[in-house]
Amino acid sequence: MRNLKSREIHLKSRPVGMPTPANFELAEVAVPEPKDGEVLVRNIWMSVDPYMRGRMMDRESYVPPFQIGQPLQGGAIGQVVAAGKGATFGVGDYLNHMLGWREYAVVGQAAMPQKVDPKLAPVQSFLGALGMPGLTAYVGLFKIGAFKDGETVFVSAASGAVGAVVCQLAKAHGAYVVGSAGSDEKCDWLVKEAKIDKAINYKKEKDLNAAVGAAFPKGIDVYFENVGGAHLEAAINHMRIHGRIAVCGMIEQYNNTTPAPGPANFIMVVPKSLRIEGFIVSNHFNELAKFHAEMGKLVAAGKMKWRESVVDGIENAPQAFLGLFKGDNFGKALVKVGPDKAV
Repeated sequence: MRNLKSREIHLKSRPVGMPTPANFELAEVAVPEPKDGEVLVRNIWMSVDPYMRGRMMDRESYVPPFQIGQPLQGGAIGQVVAAGKGATFGVGDYLNHMLGWREYAVVGQAAMPQKVDPKLAPVQSFLGALGMPGLTAYVGLFKIGAFKDGETVFVSAASGAVGAVVCQLAKAHGAYVVGSAGSDEKCDWLVKEAKIDKAINYKKEKDLNAAVGAAFPKGIDVYFENVGGAHLEAAINHMRIHGRIAVCGMIEQYNNTTPAPGPANFIMVVPKSLRIEGFIVSNHFNELAKFHAEMGKLVAAGKMKWRESVVDGIENAPQAFLGLFKGDNFGKALVKVGPDKAV
């Protein structure tokens, strides 16, 4: 591994409002040898996710901010090509870890490596439906949303990596499910492939509140929140008594430069006795075994489908990330960093 070089994406400057390509830079660095307990991983796939926008701001949060002039971080799948003494993993193993945005990564325990089996599913699926986005869907629906079989469920950003899994988990438990998405293609997929009951193309609706009301004549038991803004206001209007709102994210507000006004109807949480709870998936890793058991049954039965949007090349990772905020991705947004070839 001597003289090995790796290309990686650094944060060049902190974005104000919507990020631009100028906030990122491509760098080439020397790859160090793995130390005791570490492994060197050649990344094959990496994930881009909306939460990464928050880490580009210099503020206190549940994860430290990205640093100027340093590589960004995020979920990645790669193959071990060298191992230090006493390493838990061996050459040839496929690992899911948190040192994406680079072609090669020296991975220790801080990067939360987990071995994945390429025989179970395509390895990139462990960055999506079978990975953290899928676990987010499972926790948000069943634990935070306290969903019960046969209830009514509304999901915003329903064709995304998290939303699509929420929809199908709910359907597998007898729910009436409506999702919103930003194109006819995405809505068609939700109805025909994910088998939800109705899909709303919010970009074509002049009155989103009326569309949600028409889709839920008996009201909403659980709203899975990924968007915020008008979606949240419409959901509150049509929630049933004792309804639950699981707040996963609010992508509509991630690039705001001034605080967005709260829902004008927020007072309705009182007479409707609503429960609204935000959550971070990393606080719920104890649910992994239940999640994998649930997903294994659905995948085997052909009742769990997902889509992926793939951009090739580490140099195009910023483009893939920026596309999240324009709705360019259909399903899980991924970057193909390197070839699949085995060691």
